[in-house]
Amino acid sequence: MTYQQTIDFLYSQLPLFSNTGKAAIKEGLHNIEALCAALGNPQNQFKSIHIAGTNGKGSCSHCLAAILQESGYKTGLYTSPHIKDFAERIRINGEKIDHHFVVNFAEETQVLIEKIKPSFFEITVAMAFAWFADQKADIAIIETGLGGRLDSTNILQPILSIITNISFDHMNILGNSLAAIAYEKAGIIKNNTPVIIGAYTPETKPVFEQKIKEANAPVTWAQDAYRVSGVTKTGNLLECDVTDMHTHFLEHYVLDLTGRYQAENIKTVLAAEKVLRTMNFTISNASEKYALSHVKQLTGLLGRWDIIQENPTIIVDVGHNEAGIQYIISQLENEYPNQARHFILGFVKDKEIDAILDLFPKRASYYFTQAQIPRAFNCRDLQKKAHEKNLIGMGYANVNEALQAAKEKAAEDDTIIICGSFFIIAELDGYGEP
Repeated sequence: MTYQQTIDFLYSQLPLFSNTGKAAIKEGLHNIEALCAALGNPQNQFKSIHIAGTNGKGSCSHCLAAILQESGYKTGLYTSPHIKDFAERIRINGEKIDHHFVVNFAEETQVLIEKIKPSFFEITVAMAFAWFADQKADIAIIETGLGGRLDSTNILQPILSIITNISFDHMNILGNSLAAIAYEKAGIIKNNTPVIIGAYTPETKPVFEQKIKEANAPVTWAQDAYRVSGVTKTGNLLECDVTDMHTHFLEHYVLDLTGRYQAENIKTVLAAEKVLRTMNFTISNASEKYALSHVKQLTGLLGRWDIIQENPTIIVDVGHNEAGIQYIISQLENEYPNQARHFILGFVKDKEIDAILDLFPKRASYYFTQAQIPRAFNCRDLQKKAHEKNLIGMGYANVNEALQAAKEKAAEDDTIIICGSFFIIAELDGYGEP
């Protein structure tokens, strides 16, 4: 098979969450355990950091990967979903997995796939573990798909667990309360293994505390350990001051991830870095600073407050749940308070769309669209639902038609924002391509 034929095979033969949602999820860890056992348990052949959370886990994963690879470690990175190419999910030192390995892996495991009938996510997790073992990665940063307790990645025995934050998303799978969602995410906390909790609320902290106590896991509460101040945007960089609340030492940071929500993520990243240093990882201040200001270049991260054009300003962000959209709206009000706004929106069916739409301003232009996947929420239905909330706009069959319409309507000093789903961003012509 060619690489494209292999990807088509994986998409067509395996249950795929982006197509069918919850029905694609295999309950329990039996499939991934069987897959990895047949492969010689590659997940035990490299050190790992395991990251869960509702928002921010992708940014934190990429920031940590940048820091470790800049510090001289051969660093694996597994994230999902991809935006343009399947191989984005599995990287070492920023380089995507070799296409020949993907083809060979699929061919060599085809009989096993037919026997076990894993999901698309399960086979990609096993592939990532096999690639990191094959390439003798020093360490790999592994992001959960969703949840944590029953996530396929949770067969890891990491050296560090990280939970970025908890907010409402995937409630049909994870539960209808923050405590229930926190319980699922807390499932990645392992016995006697350090854990970083990026952010907590009165509802989620007791859940974490109980699991941490049961696991006897040393914990760092990142939101208490660091204070961020002086957040400013300078061109395509975000600057901030971070105070270590234990030492009261203040340090200035410059990030190339310019969403203001990164000022919260940096607390989690710095807390993780401090723990890694106690494990004899050598991370110099110079390597840390360079890495954080070159995360996109070092790791290939896309979709986090990416400004892809000026006059009018066009912003791409993968924010797709209530918390993510709140961050986007807040940053727009902060940075572009007087500019007319044009929102290009598309969602998938299992989002709390009514609650998300309530967050958007009435005084804006709207362009409702949909990704070309079965799980996409129909753009006409989205248009109707939005109109009931006085968010007025037209429906467009795909994101590129919507963007063209927005460009034709927008003045040079307006702002166009594309958000709501990884999948509509994936279909933007030319985005994320060399």
